Amino acid sequence: MKTNTNGSFKKWMNKEGLYYVMLFPFISLFVLFTVVPVLSSVILSFTDYDMISNPIFVGLENYARMFANDTILATILKNTLTFAIITGPLSYILSILLAWMINEFSSWARVILTFMFYTPALVGGTAYLIWQIAFSGDSYGYVNSMLLSLGLITDPIQWFKNPEYNMTIIIVIQLWLSMGVSFLANLSGLQNVNEEMYEAGAIDGIKNRWHELWYLTLPSMKSILLFGAVMQIQAVFSVGGIISSLAGYPSVDNSVDTLVSYIGDIGGSRYEMGYAAALSVLLFVMMMVFRLIVGNVLKLLGK
Repeated sequence: MKTNTNGSFKKWMNKEGLYYVMLFPFISLFVLFTVVPVLSSVILSFTDYDMISNPIFVGLENYARMFANDTILATILKNTLTFAIITGPLSYILSILLAWMINEFSSWARVILTFMFYTPALVGGTAYLIWQIAFSGDSYGYVNSMLLSLGLITDPIQWFKNPEYNMTIIIVIQLWLSMGVSFLANLSGLQNVNEEMYEAGAIDGIKNRWHELWYLTLPSMKSILLFGAVMQIQAVFSVGGIISSLAGYPSVDNSVDTLVSYIGDIGGSRYEMGYAAALSVLLFVMMMVFRLIVGNVLKLLGK
């Protein structure tokens, strides 16, 4: 009996166990830095915690405050959803189309173009400084200077302090910064599509490149597309630092404040960690809902 057990264990180790051993460092880090913080946030969302005293269990009080007493949250959620619904699909489609077009170039041109489009995401938060200078609220800002010289305005416009303009400008900036991991993943996926599939498609009636893209290329990249979608969802819902740097926090009438910047204020400035954790749970649920919607949409590819 003991011999059989040892023999079974050795077979399992030789067949599957080695893979688990190799995955153990990643799984340990994932549990430590992802699973534990998420579970901690859920637990803290039911407490009153200021990072000094011990957490006090308050039940659903934070969630009641969220939906019944927080007068700012409705505006924050509207801004977050507006930003996500506009920039998410646009940046996702843009990353697919640009990767598709760049993939048609020769290898050296592809490398140069990939670097050009990926550079804004590569330099990270410092990239917004270009736009901050361009839309500076004084007469030295490039846009104000041009409009003043053309006689279209008489006084400089405070672009990031004006609710009529700030959301639109920040959406454009985020689209410019959106060529990140999903863009590279799509480009990699395109380069690994089986070329023989296109020959078979031509025989079966594929008429043009758009048909190839919809019926052959994208369906064969569903796993890559799902990965890119998840990364885009994470990116658009986690934007907060750039908005606060450009428009300040709070922005005028909270016109561009997002859930991430609001959580940072509640937890980092007011030390209301229990309520900040409840808001984080809300953000997580919103991201999961969008993930499910995108997953169902991707199932329609090629149908």
